[in-house]
Amino acid sequence: MSFRTVARRILLALGLPAVLFTLWWYATAGSTNFYFPPLSDILRTFGEVWTGERLASDVLPSLIRLTEGYLLAAVIGVGLGLLIGTSRVVRDVLEPVLELFRAIPPPVLVPVIMLFAGIGDTMKVLVIVSGCVWPILLNTVEGVRAVDDVLSDTCRSYGIGGPSRLWHLVLRSASPQIVTGMRQSLSIGIILMVISEMFAASNGLGFTIVQFQRSFAIPEMWSGVLLLGLLGFVLSLLFRFAENRVLAWYHGLRQAQRNS
Repeated sequence: MSFRTVARRILLALGLPAVLFTLWWYATAGSTNFYFPPLSDILRTFGEVWTGERLASDVLPSLIRLTEGYLLAAVIGVGLGLLIGTSRVVRDVLEPVLELFRAIPPPVLVPVIMLFAGIGDTMKVLVIVSGCVWPILLNTVEGVRAVDDVLSDTCRSYGIGGPSRLWHLVLRSASPQIVTGMRQSLSIGIILMVISEMFAASNGLGFTIVQFQRSFAIPEMWSGVLLLGLLGFVLSLLFRFAENRVLAWYHGLRQAQRNS
């Protein structure tokens, strides 16, 4: 990849955020509105609030809960998606129930989950799972159902079945859609991480932002919102990097098809 291509991608990725921050800076410069302080005050407060101690006590627990909930949702979503996608009987039996639960907004389940899981980290992880699992599950089902019939017949002809067929054919064929579902779930997981920490919590980003809001520490509150945006941006970049490594064969195939 040439230097020019890399520079162009960086410019496209950072151009719009830079423009938005510039507009925010000038729009709030000299602001006397208590609820919309100048961006310069927010950035100054950001450096004062989000120190190493605060990152360890609030940001790290949030990231651990997000990671646990996200990975658990991925395991459940891919596993159940493979089962539903490969069996028409299972799909016909489970589809009405899945449609029912999918229609329930995850934040509504917070009080219900609290009844069974308490108010600790388990509740927060389960709230994240309750929302993250659906994009992964549905995309896995569609990916499994879209496996090429010719490839399936070839595997059958060569006597490839069981775990070998599942690993080398089904999962590999469905992996682009599975990764798409995981990408969608990542943003949902960040939202639910914050929501879960607004209920009966003692630490975490959501808890801290609400505490700032309740104590009318408005610049501190905005600094927490800004940190959430930066966190989502960094996680998105990390996910894209991992996706490019895992699906290098798929992106290479698409590039070859475009060039042919």
